[in-house]
Amino acid sequence: MEHLALRRKITIMVAVLASMLFAALNQTIIGTAMPKIVADLGGMAYFSWIFTIYMLASSVTAILVGKLSDMYGRKPFILLGLGIFIVASFLCGTAESIFTLIIYRGIQGLAGGMIFSTAFASIGDLFSPRERGRWQGLMSAVFGLASVFGPTMGGYIVDHFAWKWIFWIFLPVGFVAFILILRLFPSVPKKEHGSIDFLGSLFLSTTIIPLLLAFSWAGNEFEWLSVQIIGLFGLSLVSLIVFLYAENRVSNPVLPLDLFRNNVFTISNAIGLLIGMAMFGAIMYMPFFIQGVIGTSATTTGFIMMSMMLSMVVSSTIVGQLITKTGKYKKMAILGLLIMGTGIFSLTTLQVDSTNMDVIYRLIIIGLGLGVSFPIFTITVQNAVAYKHLGVATSSVQLFRQLGGTIGVSIMGAIMNLIMSEKMNAIGVSSPSGKLQELKDPKLLMDPERIEALKQQMPEEQIAIFNQLMSVMKEALSNALSGAFLFGACTMLIALTLVLFLKEVHLKTSNEDDDETKESINIKDENRSPV
Repeated sequence: MEHLALRRKITIMVAVLASMLFAALNQTIIGTAMPKIVADLGGMAYFSWIFTIYMLASSVTAILVGKLSDMYGRKPFILLGLGIFIVASFLCGTAESIFTLIIYRGIQGLAGGMIFSTAFASIGDLFSPRERGRWQGLMSAVFGLASVFGPTMGGYIVDHFAWKWIFWIFLPVGFVAFILILRLFPSVPKKEHGSIDFLGSLFLSTTIIPLLLAFSWAGNEFEWLSVQIIGLFGLSLVSLIVFLYAENRVSNPVLPLDLFRNNVFTISNAIGLLIGMAMFGAIMYMPFFIQGVIGTSATTTGFIMMSMMLSMVVSSTIVGQLITKTGKYKKMAILGLLIMGTGIFSLTTLQVDSTNMDVIYRLIIIGLGLGVSFPIFTITVQNAVAYKHLGVATSSVQLFRQLGGTIGVSIMGAIMNLIMSEKMNAIGVSSPSGKLQELKDPKLLMDPERIEALKQQMPEEQIAIFNQLMSVMKEALSNALSGAFLFGACTMLIALTLVLFLKEVHLKTSNEDDDETKESINIKDENRSPV
């Protein structure tokens, strides 16, 4: 496919980017619409499953389809993913209960995993490693744009139209992408396929799903040391052991363990996991500071968070061009991680009297570093493995990044709650009536209406105490968030250390030139398909 005419390749990439934008917007647009959806459908106790089910389904599907697309080509799976996603998006808009919406979101997640996995791998089919930089940068820019405009559009739609339109408004984009890929994306010539590793797929799934659930629920739904969380971790560990045993005994493993013997593959995925921990942690907990400590409105908070994503779009686009031009990536990887780490660490210096501008320039620094780092480690992994493993290697990058995000958000949340609890206990927040005790919940500071309601319920003689405790709680929340962001900075320090050991493999100018990778592939011997 890399020998196709440039105009055709660009047209295919436009369709792939449209597919990515279609799926990414459907991920980000729903957050701001959730209050209206829950108010209409009910089921407040289950609303988190609308996000959780999508995450679980997409994470598992991505890694499994990565392997299958290596065997059968990308086209069938990206078309299948788009087709299912279009149908599931339409069904989401017709949901009449929270449970049917959760089911439809699970189907969306299965399709989303297919789209993301095959889209990133398609770049490897169309372009040589040297040329992939600019396109990986554009892929990262698509995610950034979806993160910027999705929540804003979601809020606008539910304010002016029925909430169902958040699922229907982008359906034409999906249809156009489907038709373009159907007509332009080359099909894979028939070839001999190895057997599908059903056992490995099963135990890989039962490793990932309980692990993600455990980190998602720990500290929120259940205590960290509860039977439920320990049970989920135990199930994940047992499944991992069985998975490793099974993968060593099959001829066509779903995730070849030999890949982890590749220095570049292993270090790049480890760094990707650490980046995910810091990135998603910042995205999740910065609104707590902006709204809870500074007192900014939710709408303005969304615009402030845009600064990080917009700077990411700019830097990822630029660094992609530079990688393609120079063929080098290690110095840029070090620079990106250093900038991002500096930005994450700078969050620990925010104080109660910090302003929105103090936050914005810190977020811009993080975004610049993230934009440099984000596309690089997909390129390094794709460049370091044989072409026959392109799909599974690419999807592993997404899996580790998703795992990192889930783990990082959970751990940083635990740190924040622990410090917050210690600070509040230290100042003796207690009350027989339990009114002041509610101040121990850091989410309270993000709900001005609830604060005012509590204040109205206070006896007149406790109002001064209430106001004082609100000030103290803001400081406690600020300190708690500093502790959480310090953990994020530590993960970036580890990532920066790891990248020093990353071997810089020359970016090949053709998919057929595999001499410098750790494992080589002989095209004639392997009868490799052009896809």
